[in-house]
Amino acid sequence: MNEASLETGESSHMNKVSAVIMAAGQGTRMKSAMPKVLHAVAGKPMVWYMAALARRVADSSVAIVVGHGADQVRDYLQQEEQALAPYFVVEQTERLGTGHAVQQARSVVMAKAEAGAGHCLILNGDTPLLTEETVRALLACHQSTQATVTILTTQLDNPDGYGRVIRGPQGQVIKIVEDRDASVDEKVVQEVNVGTYVVNTSFLFHSLETLKPQNVQGEYYLTDIIGMAVSQSLRVSALVTNDTNETIGINNREHLSIAEKEMRNRVCRHWMQEGVTLLDPSRTSIDPGVIIGRDSVLYPDVRLEGATVIGEACHVRSHTRITNSTLGDHVQVEDSCVFNDVIVENGANIGPFAHLRPGTIIRKKAKVGNFVELKKTDLGEGSKANHLSYLGDTIIGRQVNIGAGTITCNYDGFRKEKTIIEDNVFIGSDSQLIAPVTVGQGAIIAAGTTVTQDVPSEALGISRSTQMNKEGAAKRKRALHHKQDPEAKN
Repeated sequence: MNEASLETGESSHMNKVSAVIMAAGQGTRMKSAMPKVLHAVAGKPMVWYMAALARRVADSSVAIVVGHGADQVRDYLQQEEQALAPYFVVEQTERLGTGHAVQQARSVVMAKAEAGAGHCLILNGDTPLLTEETVRALLACHQSTQATVTILTTQLDNPDGYGRVIRGPQGQVIKIVEDRDASVDEKVVQEVNVGTYVVNTSFLFHSLETLKPQNVQGEYYLTDIIGMAVSQSLRVSALVTNDTNETIGINNREHLSIAEKEMRNRVCRHWMQEGVTLLDPSRTSIDPGVIIGRDSVLYPDVRLEGATVIGEACHVRSHTRITNSTLGDHVQVEDSCVFNDVIVENGANIGPFAHLRPGTIIRKKAKVGNFVELKKTDLGEGSKANHLSYLGDTIIGRQVNIGAGTITCNYDGFRKEKTIIEDNVFIGSDSQLIAPVTVGQGAIIAAGTTVTQDVPSEALGISRSTQMNKEGAAKRKRALHHKQDPEAKN
């Protein structure tokens, strides 16, 4: 089946494809209270990758079979419903093997099969590195060979733990034998089944109805349908892939780390091909959902997470983490900054050592400098908060200068209040603004002032006490101290 016919569903309605994702396993070797398919690779749970892949290639129903930790998996899928829907969740309440798991999706898939889904793509929930290109090639192989069952296989130097693909004298697939059930001769076979199949839908569920547990575990193996097809003289095809990384399931934390590295390498390669400079890709972490504009430069040890968008010609320097945030074009981010759910407009300059918290907006050409923390603050166009400040629940106008050490005191122990600083205001160093308070346009707040009431436009706000200099007092104080403690040092 070629890509065009998959996407358009042209020719026969029987060319339509449904999908079943097996996501019911406990994953005991992960040694975790969390279901295996919820363990993240490059910022996304494994089941997300498989559901997104199935949704791209299937033009009929997608069924996700859950089991261990079913409620947790359901809750996650519901959170991602907008991106992954439509799909159906079915539960395998008893874990009786892969064949039994797929059978749980019968009502979903067969209902759609009657409307035209003649083929069923079966995916494992723990193979997040599997690519769309490979799956489409598998579907094309299934169609071109007019097979009843088509399996994806690979060659492993050490096939221990994997089901062996057993071929006949002419190279035809005759069966798959699970590792624990394999004979001595079968165990030396290096071609393994990776758990990805395309099966004619009617044959699949008819076979599953008659499946018997003929193994030491008493489980219903999906792989037994291969022998059933062969016994009926139906064609079984196999597509061998040379990329073992994309086909091998994740069964423990070591596998997870390998997948993490490979996925992040893929993402980095993609963005370099799209015109983004990564000074050291091996030390750059970019989640799959991130978007980056051309001519942007990422320095070593940068992390871009979640739904982050970086504009064109931005520079993000080392040890910076940006999560679920949007940066415009020509934004400069200095070293060691943290962003979380913020918006930064074109030409702004951030850092070093800045912390931008949720709800913050940095307007065009604004500047946030050293050791400045902003939370739910709108910093106006061209405004500057350069040094050692905390600004929370604050609206700041255009061309405002926030002096070093300024704090907006937004919490009184019971509720949060807003501070409003209008255009062209100058806030002197070491000032505190006790919310709720408004500083009018063009006003000046003298250094060291505590603002407790509104300051009118163009006014000077000052709350210092009068300075007193007592001549000779310091000298007298030191003399008194030395008299009381003659051995004390200056």
